[in-house]
Amino acid sequence: MRNYLPILIMGAIIGSFAIVFLVALAALKKHSSPEDDQERQMSDMEIVRRLMHYGRPYWKQFAAVLVVMVISVAYDVVSPLLIGHIQDVIKGEFELSYLYRIVGVYASILVISMICTYIQAMILQKTGQKILSAIRMDVFTHIEKLSHEQMNNIPVGKLVTRVCNDPNSISYLFTNILVTLIKNTMVIVAVLGAMLMLNYVLTLMVLCFVPFVVLFTVVFRQFSRRCHRRVLTATTDLNTYLSENLSGMKITQIFNQEDRKMEDFLQRSNHLQKTKQQRMFVFAIFRPVVYMLYISSVMCLFYIGGKGYIDHVYLFGQNITSAVIVSFYMYISKFFSPIQTLAEQFDMLQRSFAGAEKIFSIIDMEPEIVDEPDAIELEEIRGEIEFRDVWFAYKPGEWVLKGVSFHVKPRQTVAFVGSTGSGKTTILSLICRNYDIQKGQILIDGIDIRRIKISSLRRHFGQMLQDVFLFSGDIRSNIVLRSEGISDEEIWEVCRYVNADTFISRMDHGLYEVVRERGNNFSAGQRQLLSFARTIIHKPSVMILDEATANIDTETELLIQDSLEKMKNIGTMLIVAHRLSTIQHADNIILLSHGEIVEQGNHQQLLKAKGRYYNLYTLQYTKQQLENS
Repeated sequence: MRNYLPILIMGAIIGSFAIVFLVALAALKKHSSPEDDQERQMSDMEIVRRLMHYGRPYWKQFAAVLVVMVISVAYDVVSPLLIGHIQDVIKGEFELSYLYRIVGVYASILVISMICTYIQAMILQKTGQKILSAIRMDVFTHIEKLSHEQMNNIPVGKLVTRVCNDPNSISYLFTNILVTLIKNTMVIVAVLGAMLMLNYVLTLMVLCFVPFVVLFTVVFRQFSRRCHRRVLTATTDLNTYLSENLSGMKITQIFNQEDRKMEDFLQRSNHLQKTKQQRMFVFAIFRPVVYMLYISSVMCLFYIGGKGYIDHVYLFGQNITSAVIVSFYMYISKFFSPIQTLAEQFDMLQRSFAGAEKIFSIIDMEPEIVDEPDAIELEEIRGEIEFRDVWFAYKPGEWVLKGVSFHVKPRQTVAFVGSTGSGKTTILSLICRNYDIQKGQILIDGIDIRRIKISSLRRHFGQMLQDVFLFSGDIRSNIVLRSEGISDEEIWEVCRYVNADTFISRMDHGLYEVVRERGNNFSAGQRQLLSFARTIIHKPSVMILDEATANIDTETELLIQDSLEKMKNIGTMLIVAHRLSTIQHADNIILLSHGEIVEQGNHQQLLKAKGRYYNLYTLQYTKQQLENS
């Protein structure tokens, strides 16, 4: 028994580590925070299955990598045997020429292994980038399908993280992790087979450490997965905060809130730092523990093998020579090296799985506004619009529209007026099916809009909003919105039609003048005229103007009014405006109050009725006279 006391002590130490890990795992399960309980829990197999969908088109490349990998693995299996054989050559009758041949074989295998590793890396990197692009495209495409309400409920920074950051963590899965795991598995199996053939007793000794490796890996998986989720959540929170506050930096500066915003940023930044430190701490424990098992197995090899060699003892009929000990020492290194690498690979694997969970949480969101199974395409529309007893609420029970009914004839100009919150903008959003109504019907040319494909419906509408959004690029790209086949002459013709040519022609680069982020190098009136040009160039059948003349100077308003008069000849026009002077020539004016129509008619009819519209117009007219005086 005394002869095996060192091994028993080593076993007791490893067993103590196992007990500590099991207690830590039990404590983790018991003290899970509500934040962790709310995390989406997808099984590893489900994540792998869904990710393999992206890798399936590139199976030939992965098959080629597998072939190259088999050649590379041969080096790990043969090299210890060659080194052990050299040991026997040196001890026996030494022949330099024979030693050269063995060294030459070893060098050849090494060179071939290096070439295979290079080819493998190149194939995987090219394939991985293609898969990464496909994932990003799928996420972005799915985000485009989400409804306005869903987009309002998701912070922009979160979506940016899902499209940009999270796919990067998944790319490691295809470029490194999976292939390395397969290679390491092949190495472990091949090395284990070689060890069994060389000396099964020493092999069984090494295998005694495998259950502990499995146990520590399972425990590490639980801690690592949770840490990665928290890191991704903290990263998303920081990106969301930055996205919002960088956009609103002017407000922060105006109200002198820089210090408070900096404190909020530091709080989120420190939280991200803390979560990353927790992840590093978990990883820092796992790899040394696996290394401890490796050193323990080497010590057992030297103790048992050395004792058997020195005492000339046959262990279960197995002879232990110096060559066996040298070969086994290298095999143990080859056996545990993949397991040690597994620590780093497993850490990256959990990072990939955590990122995949976040991405699939977006992809799995069902769009609220979708085409009906029998939805139709409309090649053209006349512009007839009808609301039949329409009820709508953003939140259940809080009705924004209550039984609204009206009829718009083709090529008519209809204006909606009323106080803030009366439902004017909501009506325009419902016509384009940005939201779905709860009760009633909305008809376009006598067809329920839910029976029309969303893309077909919106293609016939042109929307001009109060807050015009311009993309970074140039004036031309913002007008055509990347549409092909539109010449510069057509664009200039449209710009002249809406009176935008005057200020564009004064620009140094004309249509190719640079547009900075959100068009902040243009005035509100200029952005609005560009919005008009953008709408007209796509030849809509119905035009929607939501407060298009608000917040602009009088001179620009005159240009816009002239543009509006011209655009009336294009098709049906729906206008929301607070300035009643801009809608006096509308064919029909609908006055809304608390989601209901209280008056409608043309300008003269409503003035003669001397109702709410008359009072509103008189108030605005009086105010304007006072301002002019």
